[in-house]
Amino acid sequence: MQSSTGINLTMLCDFYELTMGNGYLADGMEDRITYFDVFYRSIPDQGGYAIAAGLEQIVDYVQKLHISEEDIRYLEGRKLFKPEFLEYLRNFRFTGDIWAVPEGMPIFPGEPVITVRAPAIQAQLLETYMLLEFNHQSLIATKANRVCRAAEGRTVLEFGSRRAQGIAGAVTGARAAYIGGCAGTACTVSDQLYGVPAAGTMAHSWVQMFDSEYDAFVSYCRTYPHNAVLLVDTFNTLKSGIPNAIRAFNDVLKPLGITKCGIRLDSGDMAYLTQQARKMLDEAGWTECTITVSNSLDERLIAELIRQGAKIDSFGVGERLITAKSDPVFGGVYKLCAVEGKDGSIIPKIKVSENVGKITNPGFKKVYRFFNRNTGMAEADYICLRDETVDDTQPLEICDPHDRWKRKTMENFRAVELQVPVFKNGELVYELPSLKNIRTFCAYQVSTLWPEVKRFDFPHQYYVDLSPRLMELKDSMLAQHGHGRG
Repeated sequence: MQSSTGINLTMLCDFYELTMGNGYLADGMEDRITYFDVFYRSIPDQGGYAIAAGLEQIVDYVQKLHISEEDIRYLEGRKLFKPEFLEYLRNFRFTGDIWAVPEGMPIFPGEPVITVRAPAIQAQLLETYMLLEFNHQSLIATKANRVCRAAEGRTVLEFGSRRAQGIAGAVTGARAAYIGGCAGTACTVSDQLYGVPAAGTMAHSWVQMFDSEYDAFVSYCRTYPHNAVLLVDTFNTLKSGIPNAIRAFNDVLKPLGITKCGIRLDSGDMAYLTQQARKMLDEAGWTECTITVSNSLDERLIAELIRQGAKIDSFGVGERLITAKSDPVFGGVYKLCAVEGKDGSIIPKIKVSENVGKITNPGFKKVYRFFNRNTGMAEADYICLRDETVDDTQPLEICDPHDRWKRKTMENFRAVELQVPVFKNGELVYELPSLKNIRTFCAYQVSTLWPEVKRFDFPHQYYVDLSPRLMELKDSMLAQHGHGRG
């Protein structure tokens, strides 16, 4: 896979993935089938859920995996790798299986979002890029969803390209923000590549370029009469900006019969200024003129502006969204959970730690979501071994993930497997949905979460339980390593 800079992204891997691969080959383990889970440990901003994103870019990466002769020459120069390993890399391609939760789905800590089954070297080489895309896009989609929910139905646009952390931060960040609920982006290339609607009107420099603010507004209205959104805070919002905007609308748009237009504010006391702006616009007869605000907004500030009665139709949210400034690390990990024996049996593996949060769930697994048949709402997730099935015609007792004495009985529920097959024997078997459909899917799935799970402060702890078989397996493996619960 080539990046926009011409770099082969197969080489965007941690160096230890190559040293381990070399060692696997030396030990004759290159064909040993392994199982890895991608999951995350904690929800950003202490929220109630996160949003899965980044799968489309992972699919593209896996399809284009290769090692070039230039890469081989570089590795030869490091004088660490056996000739047999370099020859293996010359013919490298992915031949394994991948299952994944579709993009846009709400996800919770500890549950397998992506599962990889592949020969050891292949599976190991996927780790860095897979985590990079999953962590970044899931982080931004999650933050965007919070921001959009705070806006209570008002339009939110992603304005963060110039503050993003690198090219991918801006480009795929805009894609992830759209999945999370943003209506569009200021990033043109994200529109060109992914179809994220690009929007924008003017900067302060446009207003400064003309002899007067009024002249700048008149010129813009004449050039874009059906998209006249004027930036009114270059000099003085209430004394000149809004009056000059009204004057320009009257002189240019009114004779054309155009009543739809807008103003944007990028500074000042947004609650007060938008209230005054709405009053001035309405008194002048421009009741359909929309008010957009920007300037270092996030979900907390948006919610507070709305609480204060600000008259805002849409928000442009930049740096605090595209960098997820309040909690900028998603924390997804890629952990070995099983290997296959020579007879095809699945041998579970576990990582044990004194830090309880870092203990992994062993085995080849899948995850169900339980929906109440009467309300359609999501009630709990259930992680079990891959060969287990859930009979959703019978009551099922589940436990709180943080307090196993806290239990509830699931009745009248519908069990839905969250992961879908993506690759089988190295071939893509999943039809990638359009970005617009992913965004719609995300909005619907979030709507199935109870409001208590979605609140910003002290959200309800959503149930994610392990099946009795999986819990028994985990407990027995912990006991083997001297970490029994007793």
